Amino acid sequence: MRSTQIELLQSMPIFGAIRQDALQFLLEQAREVVVRAGEFFFREDDQATSMFVLESGRAVVIKGWQGRDTELHRLGTGDCFGEMALMDLFPRSASVFAIEDCRAIELAAADLLRLFERDAEQFALIQMNIGREVCRRLRATDEQLYQVTMGERHSGLETLFLDA
Repeated sequence: MRSTQIELLQSMPIFGAIRQDALQFLLEQAREVVVRAGEFFFREDDQATSMFVLESGRAVVIKGWQGRDTELHRLGTGDCFGEMALMDLFPRSASVFAIEDCRAIELAAADLLRLFERDAEQFALIQMNIGREVCRRLRATDEQLYQVTMGERHSGLETLFLDA
């Protein structure tokens, strides 16, 4: 199982160029979580101390506004979410809801701290990769916001209202 998890992590931008021994160490610290369809990984404004890598299943990122939940993004196998928690220490900015039974790897900030104590170089690479991923997502969001603001995409952001 660990070799499959290492391959999954190595295929992701956040863990690009990270050595196998460092990934093995992280996986030894990590927890495997199962979230059933219809349940939340976490909710908006929850305390944030970890990120997740989706091993199987599908989930959606939703954000509440004016008493309604709006879908922002769909997640599938190999996607990660919650990584901002490892950098900014703020509460969750959105909720993640399982639309199928899901299995995920949960990596906590404390797990990365242990990696830092063991191998500061590999820790720094992961932090840089997380920063790059967050920047890529911010650029995409900025572009969507710009297009909507300029009237180029009246229906640009697909939204699905879910019952909370």
